[in-house]
Amino acid sequence: MKENNEKVEFSLKLVIVLTIYLASLFASNTIGSKLMPFILGTQLSVAVFYFPFVFLTTDVVGEVYGKKTARLFVMAGALSIALFLLYSAISGIAPWGPRAIWMKASYNQIFGLSARISIASLLAYVIGEYQDVLAFFFFKQKTNIGSKFFWIRSNLSNIWSQFLDTVIFMFVAFYGVYPLKTLIMIILPWWIYKVVMGFVYTPLSYIGIRLLRDKKYDSPTN
Repeated sequence: MKENNEKVEFSLKLVIVLTIYLASLFASNTIGSKLMPFILGTQLSVAVFYFPFVFLTTDVVGEVYGKKTARLFVMAGALSIALFLLYSAISGIAPWGPRAIWMKASYNQIFGLSARISIASLLAYVIGEYQDVLAFFFFKQKTNIGSKFFWIRSNLSNIWSQFLDTVIFMFVAFYGVYPLKTLIMIILPWWIYKVVMGFVYTPLSYIGIRLLRDKKYDSPTN
């Protein structure tokens, strides 16, 4: 009976973490379209407050449960984004009822993403997240000294993966639309700020590891 309760608790923990992961991901791709002023006349998406949770979550899950589970989280995120984009496309081409026509313009503006931006978002996410998992476990092998130095592995992998995510998205979505110099001026502050937020949220990662850690999974297999 005790064993069954432990399995349920273990599953519940992963469901909660997956919920946080997907909520942060979808928030970044929807309400993250709002921009706020930043230094030197640049602007940042409000997604910088919750997008770091996406990368930190896979690091925490990988630390506790291993690389396979972290990859499953990335797969779940990719499939969720693909389905969301499909649903958005279907909803966009569906006819409008006369009682809802008043919200057509704002609805289309918010959810009517272009195919190029949609592809950029999905491509950047998949490559950035998989690279984050690979980099995290690369540094884990190099610093195989327990969770005490998790922050080193997490932030080193975060620097690299956030850079890839930002560069891929901006170039796929806006190359040829904006001059190269403008793209670089957008990419650099976004990347730096997301990395900084990753460092700021690191204490939350340790809380997550402590809540998820179980003696049964102290040494997860890869």
